[in-house]
Amino acid sequence: QVQLVESGGGLVQPGGSLRLSCAASGSIFSINAMGWYRQAPGKQRELVAAITSGGSTNYADSVKGRFTISRDNAKNTVYLQMNSLKPEDTAVYYCNADPSERPQYLEVWGQGTLVTVSS
Repeated sequence: QVQLVESGGGLVQPGGSLRLSCAASGSIFSINAMGWYRQAPGKQRELVAAITSGGSTNYADSVKGRFTISRDNAKNTVYLQMNSLKPEDTAVYYCNADPSERPQYLEVWGQGTLVTVSS
């Protein structure tokens, strides 16, 4: 049973960069689409970026050109490189499978990693 653990968050000033990691305790090879989500205070969780096993990507309009998602199936890890960070990027970031193929046990979200962008 796959477990997902996010890491790499922290405090960064506007314009700075962070790289988030999502480590899976199990193979994610069979999961076609993995994604990064975020939840800001008082708002619903939203999809930030997604990537398929073949490398196809999709991004929210708010992060296009600034964020890059990647995956290493051999290491069972998904990454999110975040550049040119803005205060509105402040949120708890989570990783998970696409809802269409998300197993029931992954409906329980992990701890996430907090990203705070402030000067």
